[in-house]
Amino acid sequence: MTFVISILLFAAKGFALVDCVARPSAKFTYIETLPKQTWLIILGLAVLLHVLIWDPLKLLNLVGTVAALVYLAQVRGSDSR
Repeated sequence: MTFVISILLFAAKGFALVDCVARPSAKFTYIETLPKQTWLIILGLAVLLHVLIWDPLKLLNLVGTVAALVYLAQVRGSDSR
């Protein structure tokens, strides 16, 4: 069960990172959030730490998951406005 949760959370982090890479920098300024480069660093570290620490309930993985979910809600979620 932990393996399935870990795969799902890794997929969410990976999706957030790919979306961030593909999104234009102007979009980040328009919605008044962190700059694109900052999000790339945060999400890149989240994916890297998930690969190194596979347990989804470890503190660093939880922090990375929250960061990815905040990105998806704040930046990607702004598309629906």
